[in-house]
Amino acid sequence: MTMLETDICVIGGGSGGLSVAAGASQMGARVVLFERHKMGGDCLNYGCIPSKALLAAAKLAYHDPRMAAMGITAKKSVNMAGVKAHIEDVIASIAPHDSVERFSGLGVKVISSDATFTGHNTVTGGGYTVKAKYFVVATGSSPFVPPVSGLAETPHYTNETIFTLSDVPEHLIIMGGGPIGIEMAQAWRRLGAAVTIVEAASSIMSRDEPRLVAILHQQLTQEGINIIESTAISHVTGTDGKITVTLSRKATGDGKTAEDGKTINTLDGSHILVAVGRRPNLDGLDLEQAGIAYTRTGITTDNRLRSSNRRVFAIGDVSGRQQFTHIAGYHAGIVIRNMLFRLPARIDDSLVPWVTYTDPELAHVGMTMDMATAAGYDPIPLITPLAENDRARAERRTEGMVIAVTNKKGRILGASILAPHAGEMIGAWAVAITAKASIKTMASHIAPYPTYGEASKRTAGAFYTPKLFSPRVQRLVRFMLKWF
Repeated sequence: MTMLETDICVIGGGSGGLSVAAGASQMGARVVLFERHKMGGDCLNYGCIPSKALLAAAKLAYHDPRMAAMGITAKKSVNMAGVKAHIEDVIASIAPHDSVERFSGLGVKVISSDATFTGHNTVTGGGYTVKAKYFVVATGSSPFVPPVSGLAETPHYTNETIFTLSDVPEHLIIMGGGPIGIEMAQAWRRLGAAVTIVEAASSIMSRDEPRLVAILHQQLTQEGINIIESTAISHVTGTDGKITVTLSRKATGDGKTAEDGKTINTLDGSHILVAVGRRPNLDGLDLEQAGIAYTRTGITTDNRLRSSNRRVFAIGDVSGRQQFTHIAGYHAGIVIRNMLFRLPARIDDSLVPWVTYTDPELAHVGMTMDMATAAGYDPIPLITPLAENDRARAERRTEGMVIAVTNKKGRILGASILAPHAGEMIGAWAVAITAKASIKTMASHIAPYPTYGEASKRTAGAFYTPKLFSPRVQRLVRFMLKWF
């Protein structure tokens, strides 16, 4: 066993771990990185990148035949081998940035192995014992497969395996109506699969603004996706190509599920995708050996991302917080400031934006109306339908809207957007909320015309509409024009 002494030991080569390793090494720290599988982690290999590549291909397949409204005709044709090659090419184009070679070139000692804590300041793995001043656990998360009767014995897919499909499924059943389930439902439907989503909660996308979710729900239904809500899958059986699931009401109801006016208890499909959440990767770390407290949701940390062992930080999915790649990157910056500069940098979960990459996209930052009300505010909703936006009209993409939430003084509490480019639009609102800017800032900037971004400016301006066009202002204007 070779002994290494270092400043920082990072366990996990996903988005967060790589950000810490690259940043710390370039700032002069000695860094050792353990990665047991693929550099780049879930995001590059099984999550963000392949899913967005698949969605991009599906978007083209869906929209090309619809261009007749603009005078363009096209013939729809899906070559699944070509789609897979596209996904693999996108991953391959990004992989060098996350590679062992690049990080070795930055001065990081990369060990392709698991790491196991053997004490408060030591880990072992790959024939090495590493003693470090600080540790960063960035092992991420894995798909959670619930203990549903028969599921473990039945062929099923998760986000880690769904991209291995060589052909478009005949009928894909998706367990879970969260972001992963919804994105995959639309992608595979647009590539030609029949798709049914089974969601145990009363609504798909339950964390997002209900009014926008309702519009997205309608869009997905119009595309032919069957959505069954308030229903659980209680049993799964079958083989790959022939799957049967038993449905049961999750909460209240008559114990039956209605589809097209018929009462059913089972649903037949060809494949099943499990997308009901994720679990932190804690196995094999032996956290007890280092005095690190944890629960089933992840390593317990304070607002500086320190564990109960103050020399050990946890970032990203394994910290039990919001599970987004950009959160892992944000966490990386927090722990670097704490470790290298001894600054008491703290996280602020209220500023986290997120995007579900459906078409149209669903984006959010801050509070929804329901959240603001629950927090004790008397919130004001500001709403602009995309039907009132000239760019949306020109592109025939008027489904969606911008909803902002403020308090009575105009402080921005949150924003939600359903639009073709909502992920790009939400950034302006995130900056405004981070800067604690008032709605005046959003309303007074000059937005180029015609852009979807104008919808955000118009939404902000709606805060002033009741006062600006009030009878009192009208009387003042008439007086000024009469006497001056």
